[in-house]
Amino acid sequence: MIPNKIQDKLQDQGYRLVGRHSAVKLCHWLKESLQNKPGCYKQRFYGIESHRCLQMTPTVVYCNQKCVFCWRSYEHWTKTKLPTYDPPQKIYQQTIQAQKQLLTGFGGSPEKYQKELIKEARQPKHLAISLSGEPTLYPKINQLIEHAHQQNMTTFLVTNGQQPKTIKNLTPPTQLYISLDAANKKQYQKICRPTHKNGWQKLQQTLKTLPKINGRTAIRITLINNLNDQPQQYIKLLNKAKPDYIEIKAYMHVGYSRKRLNRNRMPSNQQIKNFSNKITDKTDYQLENHVPESRVTLLTKDKDPELNT
Repeated sequence: MIPNKIQDKLQDQGYRLVGRHSAVKLCHWLKESLQNKPGCYKQRFYGIESHRCLQMTPTVVYCNQKCVFCWRSYEHWTKTKLPTYDPPQKIYQQTIQAQKQLLTGFGGSPEKYQKELIKEARQPKHLAISLSGEPTLYPKINQLIEHAHQQNMTTFLVTNGQQPKTIKNLTPPTQLYISLDAANKKQYQKICRPTHKNGWQKLQQTLKTLPKINGRTAIRITLINNLNDQPQQYIKLLNKAKPDYIEIKAYMHVGYSRKRLNRNRMPSNQQIKNFSNKITDKTDYQLENHVPESRVTLLTKDKDPELNT
Protein backbone atom coordinates (compact mmCIF):
# COMPACT_ATOMS: atom_id res chain seq x y z
CA MET A 1 0.00 0.00 0.00
CA ILE A 2 2.85 2.40 0.79
CA PRO A 3 5.31 2.88 -2.11
CA ASN A 4 8.76 1.38 -1.53
CA LYS A 5 10.54 4.73 -1.73
CA ILE A 6 8.27 6.11 1.01
CA GLN A 7 8.85 3.02 3.13
CA ASP A 8 12.59 3.52 2.74
CA LYS A 9 12.32 7.17 3.78
CA LEU A 10 10.27 6.27 6.87
CA GLN A 11 12.73 3.57 7.88
CA ASP A 12 15.61 6.03 7.45
CA GLN A 13 13.78 8.30 9.90
CA GLY A 14 13.61 5.55 12.52
CA TYR A 15 10.13 4.18 11.90
CA ARG A 16 9.54 0.45 12.09
CA LEU A 17 6.69 -0.34 9.69
CA VAL A 18 3.99 -2.73 10.88
CA GLY A 19 1.74 -4.49 8.41
CA ARG A 20 0.40 -2.41 5.56
CA HIS A 21 -0.25 0.97 7.16
CA SER A 22 0.99 1.09 10.77
CA ALA A 23 4.30 2.03 12.36
CA VAL A 24 6.24 2.21 15.65
CA LYS A 25 9.05 4.56 16.62
CA LEU A 26 11.10 4.95 19.78
CA CYS A 27 10.83 8.50 21.05
CA HIS A 28 13.64 10.62 22.47
CA TRP A 29 12.18 10.46 25.96
CA LEU A 30 12.05 6.68 26.05
CA LYS A 31 15.77 6.63 25.34
CA GLU A 32 16.34 9.23 28.05
CA SER A 33 14.27 7.21 30.50
CA LEU A 34 16.37 4.09 29.84
CA GLN A 35 19.28 6.08 31.30
CA ASN A 36 17.21 6.75 34.42
CA LYS A 37 16.78 10.38 33.42
CA PRO A 38 13.50 12.29 33.77
CA GLY A 39 10.88 11.10 31.30
CA CYS A 40 8.64 13.04 28.98
CA TYR A 41 6.11 15.60 30.11
CA LYS A 42 3.33 12.97 30.06
CA GLN A 43 5.25 11.09 32.74
CA ARG A 44 5.50 14.24 34.83
CA PHE A 45 1.90 15.29 34.17
CA TYR A 46 0.07 11.95 34.36
CA GLY A 47 2.44 9.31 35.70
CA ILE A 48 3.22 7.57 32.39
CA GLU A 49 6.47 5.59 32.57
CA SER A 50 8.29 6.86 29.51
CA HIS A 51 10.42 3.73 29.08
CA ARG A 52 7.27 1.58 29.05
CA CYS A 53 5.42 3.71 26.52
CA LEU A 54 4.86 2.38 23.00
CA GLN A 55 4.52 5.18 20.46
CA MET A 56 2.63 3.98 17.40
CA THR A 57 0.16 4.83 14.67
CA PRO A 58 -2.28 2.72 12.64
CA THR A 59 -2.16 5.34 9.84
CA VAL A 60 1.47 6.31 9.30
CA VAL A 61 0.99 8.21 6.02
CA TYR A 62 -2.76 8.76 6.11
CA CYS A 63 -4.04 12.14 7.24
CA ASN A 64 -6.78 14.65 6.38
CA GLN A 65 -4.72 17.70 7.36
CA LYS A 66 -1.35 19.01 6.24
CA CYS A 67 -0.40 21.07 9.27
CA VAL A 68 2.33 23.58 8.61
CA PHE A 69 4.08 22.64 11.90
CA CYS A 70 4.07 18.87 11.28
CA TRP A 71 7.48 17.21 11.43
CA ARG A 72 6.43 14.57 8.88
CA SER A 73 7.32 14.73 5.18
CA TYR A 74 3.74 14.69 3.90
CA GLU A 75 4.87 16.48 0.75
CA HIS A 76 6.22 13.18 -0.54
CA TRP A 77 3.09 11.03 -0.17
CA THR A 78 -0.08 11.33 1.90
CA LYS A 79 -3.48 9.71 1.47
CA THR A 80 -6.75 10.23 3.32
CA LYS A 81 -8.33 6.78 3.05
CA LEU A 82 -7.05 3.27 3.65
CA PRO A 83 -8.04 1.11 0.63
CA THR A 84 -7.75 -1.96 2.85
CA TYR A 85 -6.63 -2.48 6.42
CA ASP A 86 -5.11 -4.93 8.88
CA PRO A 87 -7.08 -6.39 11.82
CA PRO A 88 -6.50 -4.64 15.17
CA GLN A 89 -5.21 -7.74 16.98
CA LYS A 90 -2.54 -8.18 14.32
CA ILE A 91 -1.53 -4.52 14.54
CA TYR A 92 -1.28 -4.73 18.31
CA GLN A 93 0.80 -7.91 18.33
CA GLN A 94 3.14 -6.65 15.64
CA THR A 95 3.64 -3.28 17.32
CA ILE A 96 4.69 -5.04 20.52
CA GLN A 97 7.14 -7.14 18.52
CA ALA A 98 8.45 -4.11 16.64
CA GLN A 99 9.06 -2.28 19.93
CA LYS A 100 11.10 -5.23 21.20
CA GLN A 101 13.15 -5.31 18.01
CA LEU A 102 13.86 -1.58 18.20
CA LEU A 103 15.10 -2.04 21.77
CA THR A 104 17.50 -4.85 20.89
CA GLY A 105 20.65 -2.74 20.49
CA PHE A 106 20.33 -0.95 23.83
CA GLY A 107 21.48 -4.00 25.79
CA GLY A 108 24.93 -3.62 24.24
CA SER A 109 25.62 -0.41 26.19
CA PRO A 110 25.15 -1.39 29.85
CA GLU A 111 27.28 1.54 30.95
CA LYS A 112 24.71 3.90 29.41
CA TYR A 113 21.35 2.11 29.47
CA GLN A 114 20.11 0.29 32.57
CA LYS A 115 19.48 -3.43 32.06
CA GLU A 116 16.43 -3.57 34.32
CA LEU A 117 14.81 -0.62 32.56
CA ILE A 118 15.41 -2.21 29.15
CA LYS A 119 13.73 -5.37 30.42
CA GLU A 120 10.72 -3.36 31.57
CA ALA A 121 10.62 -1.44 28.28
CA ARG A 122 10.18 -4.74 26.45
CA GLN A 123 6.89 -5.09 28.32
CA PRO A 124 5.14 -1.80 27.54
CA LYS A 125 2.23 -0.65 29.67
CA HIS A 126 1.04 2.35 27.69
CA LEU A 127 -0.03 2.75 24.06
CA ALA A 128 0.39 6.27 22.64
CA ILE A 129 -1.65 6.30 19.44
CA SER A 130 -0.16 9.56 18.26
CA LEU A 131 2.96 9.02 16.21
CA SER A 132 1.97 10.18 12.74
CA GLY A 133 -1.11 10.53 10.56
CA GLU A 134 -4.73 10.65 11.77
CA PRO A 135 -5.58 7.47 13.74
CA THR A 136 -9.36 7.82 13.45
CA LEU A 137 -9.02 7.14 9.71
CA TYR A 138 -8.34 3.52 10.71
CA PRO A 139 -11.83 1.93 10.56
CA LYS A 140 -11.14 -0.45 13.48
CA ILE A 141 -9.79 2.14 15.91
CA ASN A 142 -12.37 1.16 18.55
CA GLN A 143 -11.31 -2.47 18.42
CA LEU A 144 -7.63 -1.50 18.65
CA ILE A 145 -8.31 0.53 21.81
CA GLU A 146 -10.45 -2.27 23.27
CA HIS A 147 -7.79 -4.88 22.58
CA ALA A 148 -5.11 -2.74 24.22
CA HIS A 149 -7.29 -2.34 27.31
CA GLN A 150 -7.88 -6.10 27.43
CA GLN A 151 -4.09 -6.46 27.63
CA ASN A 152 -4.06 -4.07 30.63
CA MET A 153 -2.55 -1.27 28.58
CA THR A 154 -3.49 2.37 29.07
CA THR A 155 -4.11 4.38 25.91
CA PHE A 156 -3.72 7.99 24.79
CA LEU A 157 -5.31 8.80 21.44
CA VAL A 158 -4.49 12.07 19.65
CA THR A 159 -6.85 13.20 16.90
CA ASN A 160 -7.27 16.35 14.82
CA GLY A 161 -11.06 16.24 15.27
CA GLN A 162 -11.85 15.82 11.58
CA GLN A 163 -13.89 12.65 12.15
CA PRO A 164 -16.67 13.85 14.50
CA LYS A 165 -18.93 10.83 13.92
CA THR A 166 -16.08 8.44 14.72
CA ILE A 167 -15.19 10.43 17.83
CA LYS A 168 -18.81 10.52 18.97
CA ASN A 169 -18.93 6.71 18.85
CA LEU A 170 -15.36 6.16 20.03
CA THR A 171 -14.47 3.54 22.59
CA PRO A 172 -13.04 5.90 25.22
CA PRO A 173 -9.25 5.66 25.45
CA THR A 174 -7.64 6.35 28.81
CA GLN A 175 -7.23 9.91 27.55
CA LEU A 176 -8.56 11.46 24.36
CA TYR A 177 -6.64 14.40 22.94
CA ILE A 178 -8.11 16.88 20.47
CA SER A 179 -5.60 19.08 18.67
CA LEU A 180 -6.87 22.67 18.65
CA ASP A 181 -4.21 24.58 16.78
CA ALA A 182 -6.29 27.50 15.56
CA ALA A 183 -8.81 29.79 17.20
CA ASN A 184 -10.81 30.73 14.11
CA LYS A 185 -11.50 29.48 10.60
CA LYS A 186 -8.95 31.75 8.89
CA GLN A 187 -6.18 30.57 11.21
CA TYR A 188 -7.29 26.98 10.78
CA GLN A 189 -7.10 27.11 6.99
CA LYS A 190 -3.63 28.65 7.14
CA ILE A 191 -2.14 26.43 9.85
CA CYS A 192 -3.89 23.05 9.59
CA ARG A 193 -4.64 23.03 5.85
CA PRO A 194 -7.47 20.46 5.84
CA THR A 195 -8.14 18.26 2.84
CA HIS A 196 -11.91 18.91 3.18
CA LYS A 197 -13.53 22.30 2.62
CA ASN A 198 -15.62 21.97 5.78
CA GLY A 199 -12.72 21.08 8.07
CA TRP A 200 -13.40 23.91 10.51
CA GLN A 201 -17.06 22.87 10.82
CA LYS A 202 -16.02 19.28 11.51
CA LEU A 203 -13.68 20.44 14.26
CA GLN A 204 -16.51 22.44 15.85
CA GLN A 205 -18.72 19.36 15.85
CA THR A 206 -16.00 17.43 17.65
CA LEU A 207 -15.55 20.17 20.27
CA LYS A 208 -19.30 20.16 20.87
CA THR A 209 -19.20 16.38 21.36
CA LEU A 210 -16.25 16.40 23.75
CA PRO A 211 -18.16 17.10 27.02
CA LYS A 212 -20.26 13.99 26.34
CA ILE A 213 -17.27 11.67 26.01
CA ASN A 214 -17.29 9.04 28.76
CA GLY A 215 -13.62 9.32 29.67
CA ARG A 216 -10.76 11.74 30.24
CA THR A 217 -10.34 14.44 27.64
CA ALA A 218 -7.64 16.96 26.80
CA ILE A 219 -7.20 19.84 24.40
CA ARG A 220 -3.71 20.31 23.02
CA ILE A 221 -2.74 23.68 21.57
CA THR A 222 0.50 23.86 19.60
CA LEU A 223 1.50 27.50 19.86
CA ILE A 224 3.25 29.18 16.93
CA ASN A 225 4.60 32.72 17.16
CA ASN A 226 2.58 35.26 15.15
CA LEU A 227 0.19 32.62 13.85
CA ASN A 228 -2.09 31.42 16.65
CA ASP A 229 -0.77 33.12 19.80
CA GLN A 230 -3.88 35.16 20.64
CA PRO A 231 -5.18 33.53 23.85
CA GLN A 232 -8.42 35.49 24.10
CA GLN A 233 -9.66 33.91 20.86
CA TYR A 234 -9.45 30.41 22.37
CA ILE A 235 -11.68 31.05 25.40
CA LYS A 236 -15.02 30.40 23.69
CA LEU A 237 -13.76 27.19 22.08
CA LEU A 238 -12.33 25.86 25.34
CA ASN A 239 -15.57 26.64 27.17
CA LYS A 240 -17.44 24.72 24.49
CA ALA A 241 -15.19 21.66 24.70
CA LYS A 242 -14.88 21.60 28.52
CA PRO A 243 -11.82 19.27 28.53
CA ASP A 244 -10.46 17.80 31.74
CA TYR A 245 -7.01 19.09 30.81
CA ILE A 246 -5.47 21.66 28.51
CA GLU A 247 -1.91 21.29 27.28
CA ILE A 248 -0.23 24.32 25.73
CA LYS A 249 2.92 23.36 23.91
CA ALA A 250 5.43 25.31 21.85
CA TYR A 251 5.92 24.51 18.20
CA MET A 252 9.31 22.82 17.89
CA HIS A 253 11.53 23.52 14.89
CA VAL A 254 12.21 19.89 13.99
CA GLY A 255 11.83 17.50 11.07
CA TYR A 256 10.22 18.67 7.85
CA SER A 257 8.54 21.60 9.59
CA ARG A 258 11.90 23.36 9.19
CA LYS A 259 11.16 23.60 5.47
CA ARG A 260 7.89 25.45 6.18
CA LEU A 261 8.55 27.59 9.25
CA ASN A 262 11.47 29.62 10.55
CA ARG A 263 13.07 28.91 13.90
CA ASN A 264 11.76 32.18 15.32
CA ARG A 265 8.25 30.70 15.18
CA MET A 266 9.12 28.70 18.32
CA PRO A 267 7.70 30.33 21.47
CA SER A 268 9.91 30.55 24.53
CA ASN A 269 8.99 29.01 27.87
CA GLN A 270 8.02 32.45 29.12
CA GLN A 271 5.71 32.98 26.16
CA ILE A 272 4.05 29.62 26.83
CA LYS A 273 3.52 30.53 30.47
CA ASN A 274 2.21 34.00 29.57
CA PHE A 275 -0.28 32.49 27.13
CA SER A 276 -1.32 29.91 29.74
CA ASN A 277 -1.85 32.56 32.41
CA LYS A 278 -4.10 34.55 30.10
CA ILE A 279 -6.21 31.41 29.57
CA THR A 280 -6.44 30.73 33.30
CA ASP A 281 -7.43 34.38 33.97
CA LYS A 282 -10.57 33.94 31.84
CA THR A 283 -11.51 30.33 32.67
CA ASP A 284 -11.82 28.07 35.71
CA TYR A 285 -8.58 26.25 34.84
CA GLN A 286 -5.33 26.70 36.73
CA LEU A 287 -1.72 26.28 35.67
CA GLU A 288 -0.88 22.97 37.29
CA ASN A 289 2.53 22.12 35.83
CA HIS A 290 5.25 23.26 33.44
CA VAL A 291 8.04 21.24 31.83
CA PRO A 292 10.68 23.63 30.46
CA GLU A 293 12.51 20.97 28.41
CA SER A 294 9.39 20.43 26.31
CA ARG A 295 8.10 24.01 26.55
CA VAL A 296 4.69 22.78 27.67
CA THR A 297 2.21 23.64 30.42
CA LEU A 298 -0.68 21.70 31.91
CA LEU A 299 -3.91 23.46 32.84
CA THR A 300 -6.40 21.57 34.95
CA LYS A 301 -9.48 22.10 37.09
CA ASP A 302 -8.33 19.53 39.64
CA LYS A 303 -5.05 19.28 41.48
CA ASP A 304 -2.44 16.61 40.76
CA PRO A 305 -3.81 14.62 37.81
CA GLU A 306 -2.75 10.98 37.83
CA LEU A 307 -3.17 8.16 35.40
CA ASN A 308 -4.93 5.26 37.09
CA THR A 309 -3.30 2.03 35.96
